[in-house]
Amino acid sequence: MPPLRSTGADRDAEGPEYAGGYRLQACLGSGGMGVVHLATSASGLRLAVKVVHGQYAEDPEFRARFRQEVAAARRVSGAFTAPVVDADPDAVRPWMATLYVPGPTLADQVKRNGPLSPAELRRLTAGLAEALRDIHRAGVVHRDLKPSNVLLTDTGPKVIDFGISRPVDSDLHTETGKLIGSPPFMAPEQFQRPREVGPAADVFALGSVLVHAATGRGPFDSDSPYIVAYQVVHDDPDLTGVPDELAPLVARCLAKEPAERPTPAEIMAALLPPSYEAAAFIPAQRRPPTLPEPAPAPSGSWDADTPVRAPAPRARRRWRPSVVAAAALAVLAAGGAVVALRTAGVEDPGPRPNTAEAGAAFDGWQTVLHKGGEPTTPTCAHGAGGLYCAGGGTAAARLDPETGRVVWSRPAAGRVPSTPSVLPDGLVAVPSPNGPLHTYATADGAARWHTGGSAAELARPAGPAVVLSDGTGGLRAVDSSTGKQLWRHGLPGFTTPQLGPYEAGTGLVSVFETSGDASRTHVAAVRPVSGEVVWQRRLEGDLSPVGTAGDGSLILASHRRGTETDALVRYDPADRSVRRLPLPYNVYQPQIAVQGTTAYLLVTSGRLIAVDTAAGPSGRVLWELETAAGNVSAPVLGPGGRLYLSASDGRLIAVDTVRGALVGQTRPRLGDGRLGYATTVPAPVVAGEKVFGSAPDGSVFAVDGRDPAGW
Repeated sequence: MPPLRSTGADRDAEGPEYAGGYRLQACLGSGGMGVVHLATSASGLRLAVKVVHGQYAEDPEFRARFRQEVAAARRVSGAFTAPVVDADPDAVRPWMATLYVPGPTLADQVKRNGPLSPAELRRLTAGLAEALRDIHRAGVVHRDLKPSNVLLTDTGPKVIDFGISRPVDSDLHTETGKLIGSPPFMAPEQFQRPREVGPAADVFALGSVLVHAATGRGPFDSDSPYIVAYQVVHDDPDLTGVPDELAPLVARCLAKEPAERPTPAEIMAALLPPSYEAAAFIPAQRRPPTLPEPAPAPSGSWDADTPVRAPAPRARRRWRPSVVAAAALAVLAAGGAVVALRTAGVEDPGPRPNTAEAGAAFDGWQTVLHKGGEPTTPTCAHGAGGLYCAGGGTAAARLDPETGRVVWSRPAAGRVPSTPSVLPDGLVAVPSPNGPLHTYATADGAARWHTGGSAAELARPAGPAVVLSDGTGGLRAVDSSTGKQLWRHGLPGFTTPQLGPYEAGTGLVSVFETSGDASRTHVAAVRPVSGEVVWQRRLEGDLSPVGTAGDGSLILASHRRGTETDALVRYDPADRSVRRLPLPYNVYQPQIAVQGTTAYLLVTSGRLIAVDTAAGPSGRVLWELETAAGNVSAPVLGPGGRLYLSASDGRLIAVDTVRGALVGQTRPRLGDGRLGYATTVPAPVVAGEKVFGSAPDGSVFAVDGRDPAGW
């Protein structure tokens, strides 16, 4: 791409307009080694793209360290980091794209609002200890933990910036002329024995970060990096201003000898239970106007005094989470409603099923689908007695749901195909990378008909038909059994109609189009076989259909600025009534599932919100849950009042929809430790008592849906 000329004071006279295929939209910040830009992925996710300064792009040593940073960030799960979406360390200007995480850095928070309160500090300590435990489990040592590398979000702290040195940010140099770390937050061994630096160095940095958060300064403070280095190695830390209940723990973190420092797990154990009673960080601007203002807190934005309680203890715990958020229950008043905000500690799911009565227990299985090359996360669908998956060089494969045995498989050319769909009359359909929808016989995988559409065409299986839209105004349908075209025509009042979900209960597929100024949305319901428009209506706002309630009402998401959802809209075609259901705060790009009158909104950050769309004129938030998953799939509802979702590290997570409680999750499946991050995470598949998930290591796996606590 041609470079974009810049006349600003940036280190480079020319700033790139693109990084790979991502158009760089705005500058989020600049550091010694590069510039971080805001960008948007093809699916609409906001990204933070770090582009290296041109002068360092020519340094082979720097490129090697940047490549190491990318690899390290990919190995760590997204619950406590900004996950890597894409990267090219070998580009002319090396770059890395991570999920954009809204929220201030700890450095900015303290600078603007002053030191944290004791409750906020305990929450931060617990969150960072969990983050370091997760990082170290992945075999990574961060080496540069400091306030500017800690983002404060509504799901807890996120640690960013893995392994990049900052030689231009300091006057202090090692023997090679390069400094690995930032002097005020470096451990003694980083100055004395840099080749022996291990996880304990991150714990020392944690202690320094906590002193900064509690006091606004570091435990070793001087304008000279040389003096700071001497103090770190020889002097006792200054803990004046650190709360008395935390000072001994912080002092242990700042021990001169690495062996004398606590591990992250020991820090978490030392904080229990009070640290797990601290409320989560919730940015002030996201507070709903209907909520009563809390008592002022010293920092002005952390809401640390919200009443909370810890979950009930469990007599037995078979699930061992790889990522555990601070378990709290915060009660918030929202327009007269009671909102339960929980975090992702696994609650007791109640009595377990009697397998003698319910049938023999299902032991589950795991099958690796990819054959050579880079593994990718498979996508799957269930039907016609089989599990049908695509991915990892496989266009389509049938797996035995009981054993995971591959019954048949068809290779794919080029990129990974999209999610399969099981059609009537023994066919499975898979959209291919170059556009056409290919179908295969479910019995033996023999190729059947294909659509021959363009790369831009979207196919929506809809019972006996498949409806297709090319996004430019063309709308048509083909017979699901034969691929024969049923109809092709425009819709009255529509210019470029988009396809919404198909509802099997009503037999209708929704179609919508938003006006150019996003002030109105034209919505219609179409019969897939005939193309007949059953009803249509123009509604106020930027809306998109997400599902149908039990009474046939269409549920639509109301968007603000195109990416945030601020309300749900319920339209009843029977009486043409419209109800707007405001959310307690705007949520970023949620994926939504509807069951009965309840809508479940799953945010990219892992927060899950349940909304009763039939309670009163404005709906009611039933509960909120922090799942501690960094990037998630669409939610899938299953029997027994459970909801399932997948995380980008391969975990399958189960939620009790009645209580809003996390009741189980599987282990991560990362293969050789690489996250294999994708902009979208395939949703799990529920079939009777079985739940099927897929993972970045290229595997498909099955678990017993009756016993999520035992996964």
